[in-house]
Amino acid sequence: MNKGELIQAVAKSQKMSKAAAERVTNAVLDNIKKGLKKDKNVTLIGFGTFNVKSRKARMGRNPQTGEKIRIKASRTVGFKPGEAFKKMV
Repeated sequence: MNKGELIQAVAKSQKMSKAAAERVTNAVLDNIKKGLKKDKNVTLIGFGTFNVKSRKARMGRNPQTGEKIRIKASRTVGFKPGEAFKKMV
């Protein structure tokens, strides 16, 4: 399912226009992003937890040339599903 299909599913299940469902979906996603930036953690009971993870700098390898390269430290987002979500899937 992509974002367009999600918006269409929300519109159908909530009996609202596609435009309204798009605004709602975008608002939810934007607020998850803001929550991660501010608190580093967003928990949705029954669904799961989004969290910010830090990756240390490390040495890697260019697969085309085999040359060693330095990979900078970075931050990424992780997701841990909740128990109810795990059981459903």
